[in-house]
Amino acid sequence: MSIVYHQRTRTFHLYNSHVSYLMTVLENGHLGQLYCGKRIRDKEDFSYLLEFSERPMGSYVYENERRFSLEYLKQEYPVYGTTDYHHPAVEILQANGSRISEFHVVGYEITPGKPKLEGLPATYVELDEEAQTLTVTLRDELTGVEAELSYTIFEERSVIARSVRITNQGQEAVHLTRAMSLSLDLPDSRYEWLQLSGAWARERHVKTRRLETGIQAIDSLRGHSSHEHNPLVVLKRPEADEQQGEVLGFSFVYSGNFLMQAEVDCHDQTRVLAGIHPEGFDWKLEPGESFQTPEAVLVYSDRGLNGMSQTFHSLYRQRLARGYWRDRVRPILNNNWEATYFDFTEDRLVSIARKAKECGVELFVLDDGWFGARSSDRAGLGDWVANPERLENGITGLAERIEELGMKFGLWFEPEMVNKDSDLYRAHPDWILSTPGRRESHGRFQYVLDFSRKEVVDYIYESMAKILREAKVSYIKWDMNRSITECYSRGLPPDRQGEVFHRYILGVYDLYERLTEEFPQVLFESCASGGGRFDPGMLYYAPQGWASDDSDAVERLKIQYGTSLAYPISSIGSHVSVSPNHQVFRSTPLHTRANVAYFGTFGYELDLNKLSEEELREVRQQIQFMKRYRCLLQFGTFYRLLSPFERNETAWMVVSQNRRTAIVGWYRVLNSANGAYTRVRLQGLDPKLCYCNRLAGTKHYGDELMNLGLITTDVTAGQVPDGAKPCTDFESRIYVLEAKLGDPKLWESKKTERGVQA
Repeated sequence: MSIVYHQRTRTFHLYNSHVSYLMTVLENGHLGQLYCGKRIRDKEDFSYLLEFSERPMGSYVYENERRFSLEYLKQEYPVYGTTDYHHPAVEILQANGSRISEFHVVGYEITPGKPKLEGLPATYVELDEEAQTLTVTLRDELTGVEAELSYTIFEERSVIARSVRITNQGQEAVHLTRAMSLSLDLPDSRYEWLQLSGAWARERHVKTRRLETGIQAIDSLRGHSSHEHNPLVVLKRPEADEQQGEVLGFSFVYSGNFLMQAEVDCHDQTRVLAGIHPEGFDWKLEPGESFQTPEAVLVYSDRGLNGMSQTFHSLYRQRLARGYWRDRVRPILNNNWEATYFDFTEDRLVSIARKAKECGVELFVLDDGWFGARSSDRAGLGDWVANPERLENGITGLAERIEELGMKFGLWFEPEMVNKDSDLYRAHPDWILSTPGRRESHGRFQYVLDFSRKEVVDYIYESMAKILREAKVSYIKWDMNRSITECYSRGLPPDRQGEVFHRYILGVYDLYERLTEEFPQVLFESCASGGGRFDPGMLYYAPQGWASDDSDAVERLKIQYGTSLAYPISSIGSHVSVSPNHQVFRSTPLHTRANVAYFGTFGYELDLNKLSEEELREVRQQIQFMKRYRCLLQFGTFYRLLSPFERNETAWMVVSQNRRTAIVGWYRVLNSANGAYTRVRLQGLDPKLCYCNRLAGTKHYGDELMNLGLITTDVTAGQVPDGAKPCTDFESRIYVLEAKLGDPKLWESKKTERGVQA
């Protein structure tokens, strides 16, 4: 790993064993982009990568020459209006009404490690030797505004993390109206664009299209990262697939309004931008004030999409998530929401928890409805005091009863919201985001508290902390069930209303930071009507998130497959729910519901008292299996094998670090008549090791399984034999592959009908 500056050619080279990133100071003092891709040898002069030609209709920087135009040169932090006609990375409104800037390089610094971004989530290092950081300072001489571009390259990962700090060193106030965290100009447009898009209950579906001339973009203007578009964009070469080829991944570590776009010009150059959405953004900088952009993470892979994903997984699991739970397996839980909704008493909750404990569940979670006058979603939000009509002994008493069963206790909050039918709103009606003189829109009969105001965040912090100090609460499910409308804060003057969206998210981060610092052993799970704020910013505070309110196993194949493009398996909240499912009303086998949920944090969203004895035996087997293999499932190396977006079958697998154990999940949505013989080529195994397939009772070397494939044929291939148990729609199997040393008898095992081997 190294960052080198070549003085004579004014060239920066960031590189490790995987990736190179080259920049140079252009002749007009701007910072230019030369190369981003696979590692190349360092040398002093790469100036041949700067190509110039005279083009009709071009605008040129210098008098009496038609060669140097910023429209045709690749740049690092471009502005609009000084011969560059592309969308800019930064825009500053000045006192005279001008938006033109000229940022010249005035200095640089190379430091070991990675600095912390104050008040913002970001990747980090534990030792300075893990990374180096280059800070390049740009200055606009007319206004005195400076931009510090930060580039961190990690030693062992093909990752470059970027952010920008903008400081007004001038004499007059300015307004920052655009401040991207990342801008990258690429020399061609031969890419396919991948995004994760959807809506509530079908989040993070993989959408792919070819880059074309013009602008391709995803964004959110909802005040949160949203169900609709996840802050991740992937550019891959057309020939790249899951296993091979060049891929660039762009991930934005932020939970609010964002914009990620690729602009392809008519000369086939591509500009990628990622940052806070400029629509409605206006940050006033008085002299001496600074603005810090959130972090954007760039991953390069020459091993296809799986290679990119594994880099993101490792980075986000180990150097974005923090704290006590970062490296610990997650407890198997039972959440009461779909079991009871608002209809519960303390005794009924304990009854559900008791049965869950008998099956091996470790954590019982009380969801919505325990506080204030909360008998429906129309009242009570904001009043974080237990309702004595439901919980006669309060949260403290219920938590003690759960603990006496030998389980941990978890609790649901929605701290950012308030109902008008609440004591909090009646006391502070001015604490919601609303525009004076305008109608106040609601979502789910609730309103958004103004988290841009410190007194609001302080109040909610004290309300939550009081419960956590008094009761034995080991887990918090942090929900957020509506987008922001009428974004106006009574705590800010008119010329700072463009700051509210961002200040709101800073308030959310502040509340998370204070609670996780005071209660470091509480496991936080983020939730936003399921997947409405499943983003890297949340992972910094909550190491796992409820991936979707849709718990149907078949729908979860697409949701979890797409989520795995950037997010580690340990971050994906995935549970077994009741059948028929409460979101899509589909009936699926119990074993398939578990076989999907294994590849996540795992738990149950139902009342186990309502299951038959046969089903309870199966649940106990599932829990035993998860406890045995959850370290591998949550922290192993994950591979996608067959995509649910392309076929009727889905397959993925996880491999242990020593490559001696692998678990393969195989899923078929609909049965076929007289179907084909099927097999799946595996990945990541040791080609020299011989693996026992515990489901089939067979043995195969790793090279066989990776090149010939794992046979997945079942009774649907042809006519079902007499006496054979027929498969159903929504079938699935789990294959455990183990390479063991010692007594060969240890390799023998019986086949199981359901694909679960405890």
